[in-house]
Amino acid sequence: MKYSFPDLSAINWEKLAQDYFKATQKRKVAESGKSYQTCVTGIPQIPSSITLRDYQQTAVISWFRNRGRGTLKMATGSGKTITALAITTELYNKIGLQVLLVLCPYRHLVTQWAKECERFNLNPILAFESVYTWQRDLSSQLYNLRSEQQSFVTVITTNSTLMTEGFQSQLKFFPEKTLIVGDEAHNLGSPRLEENLPRKIGLRLALSATPERYFDDQGTDAILAYFGAILQPEFTLANAIEKGALVRYLYYPVWVQLTAAEALTYAKLTKRIGWALNNNENLLQNETLTSLLMQRSRLIGAASNKLAALRDLMSERLDTHHTLFYCGDGYVDNSSAAYRRQIAAVTRLLGLELGYRVTTYTADTPLAEREKIREQFEKRELQGLVAIRCLDEGVDIPSIETAIILASSGNPRQFIQRRGRILRPHPQKKRATLFDMIVMPPELERETWEIERNLLRKELKRFMEFAQLADNADEAEKQFLDVQEKYEL
Repeated sequence: MKYSFPDLSAINWEKLAQDYFKATQKRKVAESGKSYQTCVTGIPQIPSSITLRDYQQTAVISWFRNRGRGTLKMATGSGKTITALAITTELYNKIGLQVLLVLCPYRHLVTQWAKECERFNLNPILAFESVYTWQRDLSSQLYNLRSEQQSFVTVITTNSTLMTEGFQSQLKFFPEKTLIVGDEAHNLGSPRLEENLPRKIGLRLALSATPERYFDDQGTDAILAYFGAILQPEFTLANAIEKGALVRYLYYPVWVQLTAAEALTYAKLTKRIGWALNNNENLLQNETLTSLLMQRSRLIGAASNKLAALRDLMSERLDTHHTLFYCGDGYVDNSSAAYRRQIAAVTRLLGLELGYRVTTYTADTPLAEREKIREQFEKRELQGLVAIRCLDEGVDIPSIETAIILASSGNPRQFIQRRGRILRPHPQKKRATLFDMIVMPPELERETWEIERNLLRKELKRFMEFAQLADNADEAEKQFLDVQEKYEL
């Protein structure tokens, strides 16, 4: 799909890029920002405590040279938010940018963006939850902007709020010199969200470690068509570790076998997946295939033997702190008549059986409670957090030193996002440790085994990529090579 953009031809983008490049050569970005310092609050200003890394400066220049549009594909934890706010500051200083509009997929990201914006001298309007808490303030500030009583407005909202009539009715009042930033932009590729993105706003920046949508080329194309192509150079996990933006790590795969009952269900699902793959060319619209893959993913994620593996592992680590446990949303049979969610079973095992001080951290945890939990975790009052998906995107808890992944979906984005969560730097953290529970496939019939090998090959490729960057790469890679040999991959 092609879009018509507002006319920003009067802006000399190449000169902006060259001027910014010259400024970075003469002095630190933080020092260059001081030349614009003012006592007026609410306008963008780089704080003296921040100096952009070279790759962040390169990203700013690349976005300018792409004429005010583009997608930054940068590893989780590499400073995408600060890069976006540096672009905002430069646009305000050079072309008189008037509005910064940030779109976030989740509420907790709104509050995290607010904290960063405040460091940059901004007073953001947090437009989420009830329309009555923000609409009047937004209308008032946009009016002040038009009447020149105010020079800059910052708005941070959620993707769901963007689609509401209350927010959509305000978009027509946003001026031409507005920058829209899509955080975790891969979430914006769904048809309903994409059609609600404002066409009037021409300055566009997408941020994501993984802008490509899983099994959704059309959605990926829609994101890049709206925001602009992925800008080079991409900033990978290896780049981030090399530059010190992320810490180094140790990686230990933990191999888990299915029970006899689970293996039987697994074989049946795999055979049905094979039929669905062979009988349908349009995989994206194949609801049967999607359902089967989800069922098998949940079966693997909640494999009962993972609890035994976790018990063995943590029995030797009871004096540790700052540990994160990633669970799936499936159910396990914990040797009882009643099934329970994996997160409940893990919490019970750690807390009641082993005496390891943990609490759950989920989407249902209120924002105020989350902040309290983070403080307790930081201070070692809590030894661990047991989480599901809410820690996959954007949540910043850099004190995490160890992660134990009990369940992952087949989506590579989830795997990449989780790595970044674990490797964020912290003053007390020299290196991170990751234990990754990997379910080994059971013995299958010959026909079903060919299907399984193709699925397993994709899984092992992702694990191998992570193993290769670990400090114990030789040890980790050898285990995967042994698996490749066993299953003739």
